Amino acid sequence: MSRTCEICGKKPVTGNNVSHAHNKTRKVWYPNLQKVRALQEGSVRTVKVCTRCIRSGAITKA
Repeated sequence: MSRTCEICGKKPVTGNNVSHAHNKTRKVWYPNLQKVRALQEGSVRTVKVCTRCIRSGAITKA
């Protein structure tokens, strides 16, 4: 469950860093996750949520 948004399921994405000389090294882009106290099923929980879900109102803050 680590580094995954609990609302939308957004996960890390992998790819290559490509230099000017076209050397390729592996790279990981992580989602911008925040720990937020939110209401879920009538109780307050601490959830890992991406900033897109916080901004769009997909969760209600406690």
